[in-house]
Amino acid sequence: MPPSLCALCQENRALILRPKNHQKLCKICFLHVFETEIHHTITSTNLFRRGEKIAIGASGGKDSTVLASVLKTLNERYDYGVELILLSIDEGIKGYRDDSLETVKRNAVQYNMDLTIVGYDELYGWTMDQVVEQVGKKGNCTYCGVFRRQALDRGAARLGVEHVVTGHNADDVAETVLMNLLRGDLPRLSRTTSIVTSTPSSAPIAKDTSTPSHTNIKRSKPLKYAYEKEIVLYAHHKNLDYFSTECIYSPEAFRGSARALIKNLERVRPSAILDVVRSGEDMAKLVPGAGGDKACGGNGCGSTNAAPMDVDEGEGGCGSANGRSTGGEMARMEQALAQDERAAEQGLETEIKLEKPSNRKKNGKPKGPAVSQKKLPKQTMGQCARCGYLSSQAVCKACVLLEGLNKNRPKTSIDVTSGEEVQAEKEKMVESMQEVSIGGE
Repeated sequence: MPPSLCALCQENRALILRPKNHQKLCKICFLHVFETEIHHTITSTNLFRRGEKIAIGASGGKDSTVLASVLKTLNERYDYGVELILLSIDEGIKGYRDDSLETVKRNAVQYNMDLTIVGYDELYGWTMDQVVEQVGKKGNCTYCGVFRRQALDRGAARLGVEHVVTGHNADDVAETVLMNLLRGDLPRLSRTTSIVTSTPSSAPIAKDTSTPSHTNIKRSKPLKYAYEKEIVLYAHHKNLDYFSTECIYSPEAFRGSARALIKNLERVRPSAILDVVRSGEDMAKLVPGAGGDKACGGNGCGSTNAAPMDVDEGEGGCGSANGRSTGGEMARMEQALAQDERAAEQGLETEIKLEKPSNRKKNGKPKGPAVSQKKLPKQTMGQCARCGYLSSQAVCKACVLLEGLNKNRPKTSIDVTSGEEVQAEKEKMVESMQEVSIGGE
């Protein structure tokens, strides 16, 4: 059987079967198609602005390494006019992060980019090893995720950077969509499915500071529609230097269950990953206050300001409280029909009872003052009262987690003695020293 030719160029031998659509491509065409799709994602969503300084969240793994390589290539090819630097977070995990940071340092030299490393111990006074020792291996990813997001913003603010790009791919987004669905956290879909995941703070920013506020850092995902398997293929065929060891604390994470489900779906249907991502985007539009009000007729699905119903639908209609049966209506109706039949057979008169007048006018509107429905409070992003970080609450989640850690941290006790006790100890010490000197003589 002759070898298959590339589906695009029809010249070179096909070496790669694309996981996304099972298209057979040669090495050159695959690299070009992969880079072109990333370029289309960047330009179609207007991610970059000419002249801005962009920090690449670099961990040394395949995603961030491919992201740095692709952005450097596209910036030179299409002249984005942006300055790229590397920003790494040291979580303090021995045997994992210290080795991956060595890879990041080599990447900084290979791509000719400046590198800045910010550590958990520097920002929070805790390393992840210490956190895991305190809270255990279950739930530790919550601490790490909250701390890392804030560390990226704080590191970017130090560098005067207003835009941070991360290596989240389509598999990551699909897993997050499933996790939010399994937890019933639909409002978060609007943030997790968006290619730009940060929300500016509504709190005023000081005008006399030239450094960007860490509450208004823009974060984006240029690899949002790129499959994880294709990222690995790109790194392999480009001979990129990356760190491939998994975090030693991640096997206990809840994300692992969603990842296993996504991988099983991908085996059956390769397009399942993008289908989940697109479905998450569509569902996010239906969440009240998530910018999807137009999809629901202009008033928002589930909004308290929904359009008024017709008279026929408003009273006893499907889903109305007035139309729900209490369980004894059918029995009473059958009893009334039986009485009417007996009265007709015996020639008796039937008593007709009029229904009580309803509390409605002829035009269908209720009498009395209209009861106004309360509007749901809209979530506004402000600043944490303690650290000044972006938060919808008075205290951000990082400060809450740190407070819990610091309360459980063992403290060194300091004994406070009185002046008489100190003097007695001094006299006792002098006597013991004299005894030693006498014995020595």
